[in-house]
Amino acid sequence: MALGLVAKKEIVAEISDVASKALSVAVAEYRGMEVGELTALRIKAREQGVYIRVIRNTLAKRALAESKFADIDSALVGPLIYGFSIDAPGGAARLFKDFSKTNNKLKVTALTLGSGLLGPEKLDAVASLPTRDEALARLLATFKAPVGKFVQTINEVPSKFARVLAAIKETK
Repeated sequence: MALGLVAKKEIVAEISDVASKALSVAVAEYRGMEVGELTALRIKAREQGVYIRVIRNTLAKRALAESKFADIDSALVGPLIYGFSIDAPGGAARLFKDFSKTNNKLKVTALTLGSGLLGPEKLDAVASLPTRDEALARLLATFKAPVGKFVQTINEVPSKFARVLAAIKETK
């Protein structure tokens, strides 16, 4: 189906907007997948906060040209489905990895976190990136002992301050 110029501009604008909010992009070849399989993938994507869309590569190149994901340009060949991670940097990679376990027709071809093109061999590394909540929990876990000591010290300060004041009053 032929797209008019207005429709193409709308698609480019939409993808540019999504890319500006995204943390990472994953692209996968979906050759041979049936409509029901793509629908199941879309449902899982919605549940996981991943924006996915089948886009013409020429339109995707235009949309991503001015974004931090411009480095993925050389990998945009063939019938591709684009996954934009909105909530977690590894969201789209995790979605594609999990879905490809049950559907061998979905093959990740490239990934980017906005700092260089990554090949499909980096899928596991990107998919294992923590979500924001997981990262915060890990960060707080590293502070557990120092924070505990800090809280204990703060609790002791009023009693130590009171003793110092009492000592000062006695010396007068």
